[in-house]
Amino acid sequence: MSVETVAHRRLLPRQRRALVRGLQYGLFIIVVLVLAWVADWKDITESFFRVDIAAGMFPAVWQAFFNTIAYTVLAFIFGMIVGVVMAVMRISEVAVYRWFAGAYIELFRGLPALLVLFLVAFGLPQAFPGMDYPGGIYGQVALGLGLTSSAYIAETVRAGIQAVPAGQIEAARSLGMSHMRTMTSIVLPQAVRIVIPPLTNEFVMLTKDSSLVYVVGVTATTMELSKFAREELTSTANATPLLLGGVLYLLITVPLSIVARRMENKGTRL
Repeated sequence: MSVETVAHRRLLPRQRRALVRGLQYGLFIIVVLVLAWVADWKDITESFFRVDIAAGMFPAVWQAFFNTIAYTVLAFIFGMIVGVVMAVMRISEVAVYRWFAGAYIELFRGLPALLVLFLVAFGLPQAFPGMDYPGGIYGQVALGLGLTSSAYIAETVRAGIQAVPAGQIEAARSLGMSHMRTMTSIVLPQAVRIVIPPLTNEFVMLTKDSSLVYVVGVTATTMELSKFAREELTSTANATPLLLGGVLYLLITVPLSIVARRMENKGTRL
């Protein structure tokens, strides 16, 4: 019997797990140090971390930042309203409602958001001459991104509704509540609480989808972060604007992801 085998057998299971974990940490640190050592930091800094270019993007970049938030919030509100209606129709006892909601969800989940946005911006005005969107481009984006988002929200809310115990619905109906009142007073409030974490994830996805707004044609005052960063990239011939744009996206998405994770953990403990 070799010396190594004897030493291995003398380790307790907890000690072996600690040893393996320590080796993994050590390997990770070595890989990071090697990559940091061989990287050409001079070229990386010159291409991605030009402080003078980043500073020159302010304060104009804040307009794009707030436009990104506005597009996301408006599209989410539209998607939430339509999504809840579609979710209720999806589980309706009326077959026509179920078929319509099913077709709507499959259509807008299957089409790329870019195509939907393009059709809303150019297809509908061409089909209905003289048609104007309330709020101009903000209305176009709310409808274009909201249609796609509503399909995903509908399925999320439907799952939340079906997670509400059937006994509560039966109790409400036995008290004389109508189907509509049972749905609005008993089912939907509980369903929304259940689906808040996945809805937060949908909001994060919608924030990133706002980078597609360029397809409707934007001006200097209506462009969002991604478009603004690309314009700066072209004018400066440097990737720093893209990196700064990514950091500003993270300022929106990371806090939301943390909130969603904490709410999910809280819901798991209940």
